[in-house]
Amino acid sequence: MKLALVCTLTITAVLTGCSIPTAPTGDLSLDGLFTEPVGRSSATHVANGSNVSLGVVYSRNTQANRAYLQDYQAHAGTGFGQSLLVQSIHDAYVATSEPDLAVDWVKASLQRQFGSVTVYPDMQSLRAAKPDVVAVVDARSQLITSRSSDIEADVRAMFYDSNFNYIGTAQGYDAKALSPIWADYKRSEEIVADINEQQNVQVRALQKFDQSLSNLLTRPADKVSLVDHDRGRKLY
Repeated sequence: MKLALVCTLTITAVLTGCSIPTAPTGDLSLDGLFTEPVGRSSATHVANGSNVSLGVVYSRNTQANRAYLQDYQAHAGTGFGQSLLVQSIHDAYVATSEPDLAVDWVKASLQRQFGSVTVYPDMQSLRAAKPDVVAVVDARSQLITSRSSDIEADVRAMFYDSNFNYIGTAQGYDAKALSPIWADYKRSEEIVADINEQQNVQVRALQKFDQSLSNLLTRPADKVSLVDHDRGRKLY
């Protein structure tokens, strides 16, 4: 027990002096994606099925989030991770910060609902392809740092018709506030369990996204909110 406590205190000292990546501020903006104002589509639902093509672009949030997770993993492997005395803690940090978890999951979910799903590097390429439906995928994560043990995951897909008018949004969100991960009384097993919650939160958010997507595709679009009231962000 004493050895475990010494290890934890040593790790805490190491982490305190290291620069651990912090999550980028979420700012859902369509600037840079649409060159003209986006209106409300007259479509009563999001067209889907084996004969419907879907074009996807990633928001700036999604791109920034992927870079953040890559940085997080890099630090776990070559920064504070190298100095951790317990390998399982280092491994947990790496395993729970997969940069492509959200985008791969969302793409797979969309592929089950549409005949073809193509991710385009920018809106110009997507416009040239002229898919039947357009989706802007927005993903953001907040993982554990030495200063905060609050975890958060938010993923959504905003759908537009072929004229780039807004139809509706599928969204999944989950969060969890943990006790300070490097509290002196925590054993390494407890720290690993806390770190593993990072992936659990992300998976729960993605599961909620799947349910939201299913609801969106089976109910009238006028039942879908046009504004994210929790954050006051307009989606079109």
